[in-house]
Amino acid sequence: MYLIRSQARRNADSKPEPRDYNEIRASGVLNVVTDYNTIGYYVSGDSTQGFQMEMMQALEEEWGVRVNLFLENSLEENLEGLTAQRYDLVARNIPVNMPLKDTFAFTQPLTLNKEVLVQRKAAYNDGAEPIRQHLDLAGKTIHVPGDSPAILRLNNLSHEIGDTLYVEEDPTYETEQLVMMVATGDIDFTVCDEKVAVRLAETLPEIDIETDISFTQLESWAVRRDSPQLLDSLNSWLGRFKETPEFKRIIEKYYY
Repeated sequence: MYLIRSQARRNADSKPEPRDYNEIRASGVLNVVTDYNTIGYYVSGDSTQGFQMEMMQALEEEWGVRVNLFLENSLEENLEGLTAQRYDLVARNIPVNMPLKDTFAFTQPLTLNKEVLVQRKAAYNDGAEPIRQHLDLAGKTIHVPGDSPAILRLNNLSHEIGDTLYVEEDPTYETEQLVMMVATGDIDFTVCDEKVAVRLAETLPEIDIETDISFTQLESWAVRRDSPQLLDSLNSWLGRFKETPEFKRIIEKYYY
């Protein structure tokens, strides 16, 4: 596996050749983008870890190709890079919804997850009890990373409660940094995947993560619609690999 932290964009006039499974196997390289966090890829001491990284290592061994692993936190840029063929696969936990399915193809689900509201516990918030009812979010400001997948859900929630819910997109910080800012009192609310929130709560006793923002959602990887062989090959591999002790070890390491 070869890690690439950034990549210059191709010239807008260039027209890369379409890449599907056969072209990828022939080139010996699979270009994959994931996000830098405690689920995708991260550095712990002198080693690298991450659910997506270990999944890519297993895929690399199975297919006999080298994975070029790109790190890029913006989902919008991940999907733009997929469309532009800078990447063959977006390997991060993407909540699958109808607008995305209209444009991209998704693998079989890897995980089930939901979004939770991150706020402070009463003991760390001047005695104010955490919000439990969505109606009580009316007029509140929730900070999220720029182009976060949570924005669509929060906008829908605003319509559901019939009142304004202010969504502040942060151009600098990612979800985990925003959760830390909630813990320190710099901001009051953010939204986070439940599985990531549970991991962060182990070291941040100030945060409350008990209020759901969404229903349980299927999370999958994304490929281009013009890569049907790649999609079929990934689904075939996932179907087999998810039944192995190795997958059980990986999923338990990062999610339980």
